[in-house]
Amino acid sequence: MLESLSNQSLIPHEILIIEDGSSTKCDDVVSKYEKSLPVRYLFKENSGQGFSRNYGFEQATGDYFIVFDSDCIIPEDYFQTVEEHLNKTNLDAYGGPDAARDDFTSIQKAISYSMTSPLTTGGIRGRKKHAGQFHPRSFNLGMSREVFESTKGYRITRMGEDIELSIRIIESGFKTGLIQDAFVYHKRRTSFSQFFKQLRFFGRARINVSRFYPKEIKFIHLLPLFFLLGQVLWIAWGYFNIRVLMLGLAGNILFSFMNFIIAFSHYRNLWVSILSIIASYIQLLAYGTGLLTEGLKRIFIG
Repeated sequence: MLESLSNQSLIPHEILIIEDGSSTKCDDVVSKYEKSLPVRYLFKENSGQGFSRNYGFEQATGDYFIVFDSDCIIPEDYFQTVEEHLNKTNLDAYGGPDAARDDFTSIQKAISYSMTSPLTTGGIRGRKKHAGQFHPRSFNLGMSREVFESTKGYRITRMGEDIELSIRIIESGFKTGLIQDAFVYHKRRTSFSQFFKQLRFFGRARINVSRFYPKEIKFIHLLPLFFLLGQVLWIAWGYFNIRVLMLGLAGNILFSFMNFIIAFSHYRNLWVSILSIIASYIQLLAYGTGLLTEGLKRIFIG
């Protein structure tokens, strides 16, 4: 990430690296860029990503803050794209899409497909079409100092912290939007088992946010749960009814074929397209599992 920042056509005023209590520090890596970048390294005790970002905002001297995840690679014209857009259209907070770079692994590309596919997310992640006003995410997010001082930043430190903050920013009357050309290359999980754990966590996070905003769980967010329950019902009922078994099988074949076609049209790679089918199933089943388990916990435990 630091290497990509050093290649920017427009270098930012200040770069803060917040080390959140890591046992293996990255200060030696940061020090290599101190001559080429206006970078500052800050170490603090572990408190989770939300509160660590708040700590970074408090230390920053600029009027507009931009947040990246540490596994993002930033295209060379990113800051120039953002500045040009904000000069034309004032946004108090913005978000941008993520994408897979050509040198990412086949699994990472497949996961990137599933995270942006119209068949798994409705195509709303990083697209102009989305449910309601755009909610930025912390892997690629910008906001003014005024927004931070008004909202006090993140109220929870993990499990949907960026969703909760985005909702609060909008409810406070600030203007948010998507800058579609301000994308980042976001490194995905390198195995499907890691991806399953991540998406199950995302499903749990959506329920966690509903503690604060019950109305923010919309129908589109529940589709993975319906997909999970549909698969379970198909297998259970199909065991006793061959017609149901064949009907469900046909539906899964159609779903897989559509994923393959869309992925192949994007990547033009047979293996990545096949892996994209697997990634799509994992995403929906894992997210649905997270919704179900956290939802049941809320109901029976509170």
